[in-house]
Amino acid sequence: MHYASITRRLRDLGGDQWAVHNAARDRNARGAAIIMLTIGEPDIPTDPDLVEICAQSMRKGRTRYSNGRGETGLVSALEATYAPRLPGIGPENILCFPGTQTALFAVMLALVEDGDGVLIGDPYYATYDGVVEATGARVQPVPLKMEHGFVPQPGDLRDAITPQSRVLLLNTPHNPSGSVIGRDTMKAIGDIAIAHDLWIVCDEVYESLIFTGEFCSPLEFAALRERTIIVSSISKSHAATGFRSGWAVGPVEAMRLVLPISETMLFGNQPFIADMTEAALTNDYDTAARLRDALSRRARACQAAFDAAKGLSSFPPQGGMFMMVDVSQTGLSGEAFAWRLLEEEAVAVMPGESFGAEAGHLIRLGLTLPDDELAEAVRRIAALASRLCEAGAEAATPA
Repeated sequence: MHYASITRRLRDLGGDQWAVHNAARDRNARGAAIIMLTIGEPDIPTDPDLVEICAQSMRKGRTRYSNGRGETGLVSALEATYAPRLPGIGPENILCFPGTQTALFAVMLALVEDGDGVLIGDPYYATYDGVVEATGARVQPVPLKMEHGFVPQPGDLRDAITPQSRVLLLNTPHNPSGSVIGRDTMKAIGDIAIAHDLWIVCDEVYESLIFTGEFCSPLEFAALRERTIIVSSISKSHAATGFRSGWAVGPVEAMRLVLPISETMLFGNQPFIADMTEAALTNDYDTAARLRDALSRRARACQAAFDAAKGLSSFPPQGGMFMMVDVSQTGLSGEAFAWRLLEEEAVAVMPGESFGAEAGHLIRLGLTLPDDELAEAVRRIAALASRLCEAGAEAATPA
């Protein structure tokens, strides 16, 4: 039977990138005790007040169709949230979606197609290439090096641009590395985007989880506002990943053109979840602060442990939920190390290869486990690295 070309483009960009995670999850389901460090699932619950607001909204009958743009209350809350960065913002600048991922997909469908290029810092979040390839466009990787703090360098961005380049996709704080783009770098990147007439799409879902440095959005620069679309959600800020409540904010014309795509896909998100999201944005919940403090503390503890370990080096994240660890001194790739770690130490991490060509010597571990469990996982990672280094030394020693 005939299948559309999108199935070929996405064939190797879905579950294969999560093979270690899926194998570990299956083993856990069969009774094995695997420490899971593979995904960014907050380890604190959604605030009970928000859950109750959602439940009350359903009891009040807020279970019917919404509109394509978003519920009025939520749109108003988003206007207030983004007014400091986008003066004059109105409902026409906003679209609501079930999660950041859906928002990003709809935006990309509106901006690129066959033959176009999307510039993305490599390493990048594991679904970005699928979002791009689904449109028919191609990923144009911009190398992000550990020695530069995984921050895009203006010179590397210029080198990656071709006549086909249409969009620059940014993510700050960055998944998988936890790097944060500072204001001076964002300004330099924006100048390049203007010079080459590029759209900037910025995934800002980890905005509230910064440990060091300050958050900077391209929307903060007046010269960039007509070419910038940001996507975000309450998934991380309010530990509400399963509620799937996100949005896009951008120029009026762009949002007008994205709206029919959104309506074709889903025609509105759920009113009862919109009510909860409105409450999340208009009240002072401490979820993000508590999560940020825990993640920062765990990152520091992991950094100290890896600094003392044989064969490992790590990048101290500035924000987000993850840490990148260089395993190249063990003689293994990130993929090989991750499988050995699962088999020998019952710890599941994401191989760097899941995040692009530049991360083949890295693994990504989540910081979203209780401190003692995470410390045990780090101890096991260090133990495997030590064994591998010792085996390598023995093999290199003349008989």
